[in-house]
Amino acid sequence: MSEYQYYEFQAIDRPLRAEELAAVRACSSRARITSTSFINEYNWGDFKGDEGQWMARYYDAFLYVANWGTHTLKFRLPARLLDPDAVKPYCDGESMKLQRAGDHVVLTFSSAEDDEPEWEEGSGRLTPLLPIRDQLMRGDQRALYLGWLLSIQFSDDAAEALEPPVPPGLGRLGAALENLVEFLRVDTDLVDVAAVVSTLSPVKPPDEAELVAWLARQSPREKDQWLARFVLQSELVLPAELMQRFLRDHATGQHAEAGAERPAPRTACALLEAAASRRADRERSTAAREAAERVRRERELATARERHLDSLAGRETQLWRKINDLIASKLPKNYDQAVGLLVDLRDLAARSDERNFSTALIDLRATHSRKPGLMERLARAGL
Repeated sequence: MSEYQYYEFQAIDRPLRAEELAAVRACSSRARITSTSFINEYNWGDFKGDEGQWMARYYDAFLYVANWGTHTLKFRLPARLLDPDAVKPYCDGESMKLQRAGDHVVLTFSSAEDDEPEWEEGSGRLTPLLPIRDQLMRGDQRALYLGWLLSIQFSDDAAEALEPPVPPGLGRLGAALENLVEFLRVDTDLVDVAAVVSTLSPVKPPDEAELVAWLARQSPREKDQWLARFVLQSELVLPAELMQRFLRDHATGQHAEAGAERPAPRTACALLEAAASRRADRERSTAAREAAERVRRERELATARERHLDSLAGRETQLWRKINDLIASKLPKNYDQAVGLLVDLRDLAARSDERNFSTALIDLRATHSRKPGLMERLARAGL
């Protein structure tokens, strides 16, 4: 098997400057490079840059696929929008880790397939995952929880580990997070059993009236600072920052009113056992459905066969004449048709007089024994 590696970087918050583009171009003469992207596929050789440094300096998203089973996804986010202390309970340092990069943090998801992997390519796989970065910046922690599930799925040492907080909306992932589950190869049964204790929907974004009312409660000084940042710095992440502030205030108010306690955290072992049980139930149900479908198809085929034989009953003499004419042509396609008619006659004879058919078939074999193509076809048909 030849080697295949795919690298894709995306700059989202700002395009690369001229000197940054020059530094990137110096690492590859074959890559497709723009001010917002770097894409290269390697069938020999290796990437000449340093993906960690590139993520710290230039890019906001990165995807890597290798044909030996490695899948990697990275997001760079402003540190003020992804609190390392909040992320830490979800990280194991291998399947998912968080690293500081100046004013940013880089979140890395990594999955490796131990079994012989199917050939996969990376083109087109990053774009559907990009909405996850915006979700993270707005305080949605479902991607973090999925990363934790990945870590326990392949770890032999995490059996007694307690799960981190289960985010809302885990049972309704949406397209981007479903793509993440597929890309990282997270066990979907594990996701389903984990979602049992998750509230039905992720935190609902505010409508205009709710947002205006919340903004009215903020201090004039803070609002002036936000407006200045928006005008002078054109900060694309500012809407996410404000949304996260709103959702955090809204969630605090909701918890204060409800006073409800979160469900007790489950162990990794309990989740894995529940996933195994669910998988076994699903496989049994699937097997039962497939068996019932096979029985139904077999009955339909048997009924159709009986109707076909009914249509041939009483025409045996004509069929034998046609068989002899087809064989006399010495054409392979006509041999096939002749054998098909012989099968029909055999099945018709099974209803009444098999002895006459057997005798006629012996005579036919003797007459045409020097036709190896016909003899081979008869043998394959069991005639």
